[in-house]
Amino acid sequence: MYVIIAECRVQPDHLDDFLAASRDDARGSVRDEPGCLRFDVLQETGDPTRVWLYEVYQDRAAFDHHLTTPHFHRWNELTRDWLSEPMRGATCAPVILTEAIRADAPRG
Repeated sequence: MYVIIAECRVQPDHLDDFLAASRDDARGSVRDEPGCLRFDVLQETGDPTRVWLYEVYQDRAAFDHHLTTPHFHRWNELTRDWLSEPMRGATCAPVILTEAIRADAPRG
């Protein structure tokens, strides 16, 4: 698995548009990319202009494919000037996943 977590600091006057564009990208990713296993858009409760993207792909190749899709290009083009600072991101390796915990739980 290949996991991306990205922090987006969005200008307040573009927040609604950023969320709409992110919804479109997430929907296209999950619907049209077999290698995209999860794409969540999260908004911090204490600071709504801080938006996190949590993306899980089958592998690095699936993420690289995501970067070539029309919905990603549309999102990237629309949102680049709506950020108040450069996006920060990290790639992560899954260590403990909910699915594994549920599979290990005793059935009763």
